[in-house]
Amino acid sequence: MNEEAAQAAHDYTEDTSASENAAAESGEGNTSSSEGAVEDAELAKAKAEAEDYQQRYLRAQADFDNFRRRTLKEKEDFAKYASAKLVTELLPVLDNFERALATEQASSEAESFIKGVDMIFRQLGQVLEQEGVKPMEAVGQPFNPEFHQAVMTVDTDEYEEGVVVEELQKGYMLKDKVLRPAMVKVSG
Repeated sequence: MNEEAAQAAHDYTEDTSASENAAAESGEGNTSSSEGAVEDAELAKAKAEAEDYQQRYLRAQADFDNFRRRTLKEKEDFAKYASAKLVTELLPVLDNFERALATEQASSEAESFIKGVDMIFRQLGQVLEQEGVKPMEAVGQPFNPEFHQAVMTVDTDEYEEGVVVEELQKGYMLKDKVLRPAMVKVSG
């Protein structure tokens, strides 16, 4: 009987071990599949982060390129119009030269003086032209508030309405920028 009891106990232990091993093996299968799911989730999260970083990098690169272009344009504009302040201050001097040359002097002494002033005036005009300063043509042109400052309107049969009939003060451009609009009379 002891042998039978021992045999039964041994059989029971083997059955229990086998079922525990089977359960453990099936549990390992669950563990490995749950580990795979966790790894897949981590991989997807890492891919999403990588995509986010890639997009941020591309945006930063585009922002930097735009900054570089804008800075270069500002630098070019600064160099292009660096002399604008000086030239603007010289325009009244130019006007005074024109007025002085417009007055008539009768004596020969005054004539030689006027020739000297005229030479200085032309030299100043050449220097300003080399810097990109040009006088505007106003008389006979349609009135444009970007280039002309209307001081008064006059009735005339010579010009259509809205046309500059007389220039009271010259306007000047520095390259493609208005330094000073021309003061004009406009036909009404």
